[in-house]
Amino acid sequence: MKRFFIGSLAAVGGVTLLLVAAIVGLAYLAASSRPGVPDSVVLELDITEPLREHVPEGSLTSAFGEHEPTVRDVVDALERAGEDGRVKGLLVRLEGPAGSTAVVQELRDAVKAFRSRGKKAWAYADTFGEGTSATGTYYLASAFDAIYVQPSGDVSVTGVGQETPFARDALVKLGVKPQMGKRHEYKAAVNTFTEQTYTEPHREESTRYLTSIFEQMLRGVAEGRGLEPEEVRAAMDEAPLLGARALELKLVDGLLYRDEVLEKVKEAAGAGVKRLYLEKYLERAGRPHTRGPVVALVYGAGTISRGRSESNPMSGEETLGGESVAAALRKAVADERVKAILFRVDSPGGSYVASDTVRREVQRAREQGKPVIVSMGTYAASGGYFIAMDADRIVAQPGTLTGSIGVYGGKMVTAELWTKLGVSWESLGVGKNATMYSSSLEFTPEQHAKNEASLDRVYEDFTAKAAAGRKLPVEKLREVAKGRVWSGEDAKEKGLVDELGGFPVALRLAKEAAKLEGEVQVELFPKEKDTAELLADLLGERRGDNSDDVEAGGSVAAPLRPVLARTQALYRLAVRLGLVEERQHVLSAPVPDTTW
Repeated sequence: MKRFFIGSLAAVGGVTLLLVAAIVGLAYLAASSRPGVPDSVVLELDITEPLREHVPEGSLTSAFGEHEPTVRDVVDALERAGEDGRVKGLLVRLEGPAGSTAVVQELRDAVKAFRSRGKKAWAYADTFGEGTSATGTYYLASAFDAIYVQPSGDVSVTGVGQETPFARDALVKLGVKPQMGKRHEYKAAVNTFTEQTYTEPHREESTRYLTSIFEQMLRGVAEGRGLEPEEVRAAMDEAPLLGARALELKLVDGLLYRDEVLEKVKEAAGAGVKRLYLEKYLERAGRPHTRGPVVALVYGAGTISRGRSESNPMSGEETLGGESVAAALRKAVADERVKAILFRVDSPGGSYVASDTVRREVQRAREQGKPVIVSMGTYAASGGYFIAMDADRIVAQPGTLTGSIGVYGGKMVTAELWTKLGVSWESLGVGKNATMYSSSLEFTPEQHAKNEASLDRVYEDFTAKAAAGRKLPVEKLREVAKGRVWSGEDAKEKGLVDELGGFPVALRLAKEAAKLEGEVQVELFPKEKDTAELLADLLGERRGDNSDDVEAGGSVAAPLRPVLARTQALYRLAVRLGLVEERQHVLSAPVPDTTW
């Protein structure tokens, strides 16, 4: 019997060893069979829609399947490729806008740095706009060595503009009354509801912002194409242009079809050159900055709200959860390997309280000896500026929309609208101001005063903290506040931003602030979840040892919760209106929808 057990154990051990060896062997074969980077390659990038700033690691997009390259992916890939002797050039097909002015400038910087290493870059489009403006797309193309457009294509570089809806009269007809306050005259977010045209301050700030962007584009295109700014302006005033006319004006280098462009690229890059998508190259070659002291990269992207970050797969929008970003910053501070924090902010603002939660962690990081450098993306406005203003240094692109140091708040009174629809809402409350935020009642004079006092308090706190963070006298800070938005270029002149640029500039400043020399390792915080963790989150299981572990990662299932909540709310409303019949219970009482 003893021999039987020993023999059985030996057999089990042998099988186990064989299984382990098989797994190791399969892993080795998989690694060895993984395609590498060809010895001579031209990178390809197709831009068909705006690049995303960030794909949250706790999102459905990151959990399942591949995603399109982000802004950082493109910047990192081009930096790595610039040092890679196998890479001969870059071919970008521009089918749509790459993103905002700031995103285009980030990509332009990366392309110019790539070219400075002796690499060639070609841009191709079947057309720059077809019945639409493609000024931003062409602005990106102007950073390349050569621009080609299909013979039947246009070059529609018509300038920079914006349209703003004003719905005051429509709301009056509908029976909706806005009761909104703002601090101060440039805080234009509420004007859509309270005005029928631009106010003078609104027109002034919008015109200045557009002018700043236009001037940046003029300079960039002129530099890239070897023209004078006046020549570029004249061409824009003449646009939209036929391809042949654009060629005459030296805005493009040739009228070629795709096959002809590929032949030119092949001739320039040399015989035997292969093409490889940029995102595949990044996957195979790896990112730069993977050795040395750690610089933590923390993202603050999306509309700011309290709680955890969320990503909606239906709308593609992100929510910057104050608790998630604050926890990520705490994780970076607690990690002894981290010497500095690069905080990438791309937010139009949101919750004042959540913004202050994040700002406090930026402040605490600095107090604990971890310098924080902010890199602004498309925008860092209002709450987006609030979370950035306590950093050691702030970097923005010239076209970043920033500032908007101000606040607005109030409510929309819809009683008349419901009356027109034949629905009567009656409010009951115990407590003098129990129904203050009811949408069926207007503010009393006392409640209106309370709302105004709240706006004053937030504005005073915002401007005082911004002045302290930027080391400016409060009076000087308030001169450039008042809710006004600025381009990054103008913001630098006003003292709201320290330097112009993108990721590389911010990383350089992080190294300087932490007194680091040589290579550094850029590490994303929070760390990416594995598949099991993502699936557990989707199923509603809380994983993590404490609140920092849980909050630091966003929620995969989060976008499903508001959908369910709204469906349930609609169902409850239908029951209350008698549109849906539920089984009646004799011993029951109506459950009030209490607000307190």
